[in-house]
Amino acid sequence: MRILLSNDDGYFAPGLTILADTLGRHGHEITVVAPERDRSGASNSLTLDRPLLVRKTPGGFHYVNGTPTDCVHLAVTGLLPQLPEMVISGINHGANMGDDTVYSGTVAAATEGFLLGIPSVAISLAATSQANGPPDNFQAAADFLVTLVARFSARPFPEHVLLNVNVPDLPADRVAGIEVTRLGRRHKAQDTVKTVNPRNQTMYWVGAAGTAQDAGPGTDFHAVAQGRISLTPLQLDLTRYAQMGLVEDWLSR
Repeated sequence: MRILLSNDDGYFAPGLTILADTLGRHGHEITVVAPERDRSGASNSLTLDRPLLVRKTPGGFHYVNGTPTDCVHLAVTGLLPQLPEMVISGINHGANMGDDTVYSGTVAAATEGFLLGIPSVAISLAATSQANGPPDNFQAAADFLVTLVARFSARPFPEHVLLNVNVPDLPADRVAGIEVTRLGRRHKAQDTVKTVNPRNQTMYWVGAAGTAQDAGPGTDFHAVAQGRISLTPLQLDLTRYAQMGLVEDWLSR
């Protein structure tokens, strides 16, 4: 299968390298087009105010001075000689659950593939209370992707699909299965952090994400907390259909 890999952590990220190596060992044709630096939180932004430069590493990875969305867009609309059969974004260093998906560059790269008509998957390695230290179980997440890709290949999904996958940061033998989930919700983000630079100018850091609020059974937060892989199908229609009648009534008064 022809697979386009991207991410938002940069072309040098360990999760991307491990994923490319693992899928390549299983006979898939892998192309990597990823940002030249960490673009976490870039969401679905396209660079429209300047041209983009694509470079290539000695190992064959392409890297772009743009966003994750730029990377997939360039790859699919002109860089590659053939269209990929699947787009995979990750493996992200950290979770992308609940409200995170709105800001996530990892999810955005997969979303761009989906918008361009290609089955797409975003995959992230999510810390759990059972894990110790920094994320290091990228191989377990990559091995799960191998089984998912094999299922896509043997039994193509019957509809256009965008999947958001969060794998608990645990050894494979401690992962407690797979659960199809919905997105949870977080509390309000923590307050902005103010600092003063050497020129006595006030600087601002965006505050950390809030804690999980809607994290009950059936959510991605709950599945990962229980040591299960969360698999959430996403959609992009932002229309709030239930309020269309209310807005029409509001306008008519």
